[in-house]
Amino acid sequence: MIIEAELPNRLYRGKVRDTFELGDGLMLMVATDRISAFDVVLPNGIPNKGLVLSRISDFWFQRTKSIVDNHLVGMADDPAAVASVGSGNGLLSDLDPEIARQAMIVKRAERIDVECIVRGYLAGSAWSEYRRQGTVWGDKLPEGMVEGEVLPEAIFTPTTKAEEGHDENMSVQEVADMVGKDMAERLEALSLAVYQHAHDYARERGIILVDTKMEFGVLDGELILIDELLTPDSSRFWDAQGYVPGKSLPNFDKQFVRDWLDAQGWDHEPPAPNLPDDVIEHTSRRYLEAYRRLTGEELAVN
Repeated sequence: MIIEAELPNRLYRGKVRDTFELGDGLMLMVATDRISAFDVVLPNGIPNKGLVLSRISDFWFQRTKSIVDNHLVGMADDPAAVASVGSGNGLLSDLDPEIARQAMIVKRAERIDVECIVRGYLAGSAWSEYRRQGTVWGDKLPEGMVEGEVLPEAIFTPTTKAEEGHDENMSVQEVADMVGKDMAERLEALSLAVYQHAHDYARERGIILVDTKMEFGVLDGELILIDELLTPDSSRFWDAQGYVPGKSLPNFDKQFVRDWLDAQGWDHEPPAPNLPDDVIEHTSRRYLEAYRRLTGEELAVN
């Protein structure tokens, strides 16, 4: 079963999430089963993917709120969270139980249009840049590093947040020009702190948090985390067992999908090819395994 969210009062349709107005400064954010790769939404959905994204975000929002507050009020299937909105809210009272399981009630914040990416290992676009010129985000790294190697220290590598098309790299100075020096420094410091906390926690549970992206907003003058947090969509998760830099590493994210798409010779521009059943099933299993390892709980699925 592929979950979409055809509900009234839609505010925004993203690549994966749909957001709806609840009133009184609150919104309903539904993680659908859509999947994107290389900033393109694919034709197929991934069963249970939205459920994993919403539940794992809930887990991390709870764990990191001592570092930085966030927009989460509660899950839409939590009676206490629903009661905080008000029993008369028609959208929540009529919500399909399956959609409610993968929906969050959140506070409405003013989004900062920067993808706050933190990298702890040499992978993805960072590896591509290093191979070309020995740098990551313009900073020189030691010679002779191999793909997957841990970086000397985690680094902040922000990008633009494009409504359409591909995000573009930003320097720290460009972030400061956009939001101000103090805000840019806070975004970097908080992103690094959240990453380090999550990395250390995940490592104890057999998962390497390679890199991740976060989004922030401002609510009542305070900087808070918004959207999703430390999910298999927004992060690279590697299996720590048998981790050896320079070799192919088992993952618990959508890298399997990216690899299959690249093997087809796709140019990363719409339309994307249809995913075969085995790729869909494998991806769904890996997302569920990421949830189990990180939370220590099995996620009940249909």
